[in-house]
Order: sequence, then structure tokens, then C-alpha cells
Amino acid sequence: MAMFRKNPIDSIKTAELQEEELKLKSRINRLRKEIDKIEKQKKDKFKEGVGADLIKKKMIAQELKQLDMEAKLKVKNFMALHKQYMFVSNLVVIKKYQRDLQKTALWTKIQAITPDSFENSLIKVNLAGKGFDRVIDDLNQIFALDITESDTDMDEAEKQMFDVWNSVEDGSLDLEHAESVLSIDKDIEKALEKMED
Repeated sequence: MAMFRKNPIDSIKTAELQEEELKLKSRINRLRKEIDKIEKQKKDKFKEGVGADLIKKKMIAQELKQLDMEAKLKVKNFMALHKQYMFVSNLVVIKKYQRDLQKTALWTKIQAITPDSFENSLIKVNLAGKGFDRVIDDLNQIFALDITESDTDMDEAEKQMFDVWNSVEDGSLDLEHAESVLSIDKDIEKALEKMED
């Protein structure tokens, strides 16, 4: 991400961002296929072990461990690439709306934020395909969240509530499920489970 270390968005060309976005998407798709291939190999190897003798099973178990380690490394790489992709993809949207954003107070926040905080913030949101008003809302939300997260007055329960609200607002959690996540009943169930153990 070296080309994005300098914060001024003005100096980044949209064409460069779009090129980087395509490269990342291609690498992510390639990795996804490699992970799927390893998972298929693991299933096939496991089947080989069914009904095999002890020595054969031990050999297969070693091969499965190696495949599993290889898959975990690829998944780790996949997740890192996906974060980079989200950042670049969101930067493309910001560049698209740059002129309109410059007329808002949000632009001052974008210009003032440190490159690391800016990158971390943009990884948490997906601006692709959204209209200007929704982009403004999402950016305001993540930048406001960064401020509240750095606030030492926020305790764990409060942080959980903000996380649940954000999940409901971005559509990854429905309201009914969110209410059950915050419900005291789940704490009671946990306590009962511990008592039964």
C-alpha cells in the first residue's frame, strides 16, 4: 500500500486506484480458487483414510496436517488482500465523489486523519455502488466510530452496543437478532451452562 502512505487524496490518480483494485481482485479470486482446491484435496485425502490400516491413516493424517497448514496460510493472505481491496475500492468511490465531498465538513476530517487511521476506517465499510448521500452517511459513521473507539470512557458493554448498532445499520444483522444479541437472557443462559458443566 506504499502508494497510499501519503494522505493527500488529491495526489492519487483514479486510474492508478482502479488498476490496483483490479489487480487485488484478480489475486483474491486466484487465492480463493487455490483455497477451494486445497479443501477438495483434504476431503479426498480424508476419504482415502476411511477403512485404511493404521500406518496408512498415520501417513494420511500427516498429509492432511500439511494441507491444513497450507490452507490456513492462504486464508491469512486472502484476508489481508481483502482488507487492501476494501481500502482501495472505497478510495475509488471517494475519488469519484471528491468534488462533492470537498464541499462538506467531512472533507476536513478526511484530510486531517492519519494515514493509518484512514486506512483502518475505510477497511470497515463498503462504499461500492452507493449514492453520494449514503457514502456521506457511511463515512461520517466510521469516522465518528473511530473517535468513540479512541475514547477511554467507553466501556465494553457500550462498545458492544455500538458494534451491534453498526451491524444493524449496515444490514449485516437484522433488528430482531440484534435485540437477542444484547438481551440479558443470553447472559443467563451462559451462566446456566457454566453451572451445568
